[in-house]
Amino acid sequence: MLFRYSSDSKGRPVKKAVIYTKNEHKIPKEKIDGDAYRIVARLRESGFDAYIVGGAVRDLIVGRSPKDFDIVTDATPSRIKKLFRNSRIIGRRFRLVHVFFGDKIFEVSTFRSIVDGSVGNEFGSMDEDVKRRDFSLNALYYDPIKEQVIDYVGGVQDIKNKKLVPVIPMDRIFVEDPVRMLRAVKYSTTTGCKMSWLLKRKIRKSAHLLLPVSPSRLTEEMLKIVNGGHAFQIVSAALKTDLYMYLQPSATAMMYADKNFEKSYMENLKRLDDLVAVEPDARLGERLSFFVFDFIKTLTDWQKEVSTKTAAGELYMKTWTQVRNFVLPMNPQRTELEYAIKECLKKLGVAVRIPSKRKKHVKLTLPAEAE
Repeated sequence: MLFRYSSDSKGRPVKKAVIYTKNEHKIPKEKIDGDAYRIVARLRESGFDAYIVGGAVRDLIVGRSPKDFDIVTDATPSRIKKLFRNSRIIGRRFRLVHVFFGDKIFEVSTFRSIVDGSVGNEFGSMDEDVKRRDFSLNALYYDPIKEQVIDYVGGVQDIKNKKLVPVIPMDRIFVEDPVRMLRAVKYSTTTGCKMSWLLKRKIRKSAHLLLPVSPSRLTEEMLKIVNGGHAFQIVSAALKTDLYMYLQPSATAMMYADKNFEKSYMENLKRLDDLVAVEPDARLGERLSFFVFDFIKTLTDWQKEVSTKTAAGELYMKTWTQVRNFVLPMNPQRTELEYAIKECLKKLGVAVRIPSKRKKHVKLTLPAEAE
């Protein structure tokens, strides 16, 4: 085990980070995406620091294959853009770079400062950047060249101990970015890292902070739930912490009012997770159908509608408007929501035409505000 040091005001060495070698973290080099490695290597060759960061490092430590490899560096977005022709700068306030390799997108961000708290956009150092990250299990940096994990906050031990520990002080973490509450629930359920009683209580007390969050950010978080394969667990935890009413207020109200609706809704989320497990390329509309089926079922007597031969187009148009309002503030792609509604209507016996299946579109890649 190695250590990284800085100096205090009197020039004395102060330990600031633990460095885990490959024999200690046991991350297999073959699990590192080759293109992610090339991005880091190119930045290093150009005189910059660069690391794989966040969820990818967490997943590698627990033996999973990461879905995404995010990279952080001391190079500014404009410098990164000059180094990679296959890239573009995104974001207005929080500027970062997407580097493209075929259909893969790598998010490359610049170390941020803490001068404006954990959500400012001033560039800074690695020592500052780590203090902006939400939880210790996401605050790890991996150097694929030296095969080392740099840990400022005890994240490796927290992962081993299965604890979800905030990096940012509890009085600021959710005030500065309320979406972190949703991430806390997601990380806890998908990694098995438990939230403390104090953290759960803080989330319940702070749940209302989600109210002014933009629909685009809430949509991004909802689509992660839809696509992630852990919808049942995450929604169950979000209901217990009073968060789901801000993600899906109509569904939450109906679950509170009708236990049978709640039971059926949650069973459909289990079916969704089964679908994601066996058919990872299922289109978004097919996945969304599991979220709206129970609501559509309540709209009318479908057997009567079918037996009286009400026009399928008329039924579809009436259903569309109500379902669109039901899923708010989530705002998925219109064609995918249309597919979901038609899929549900077909299951209820309505003779609607469903477009031929295609693979789901590329996931949303809105820039993170602070993580």
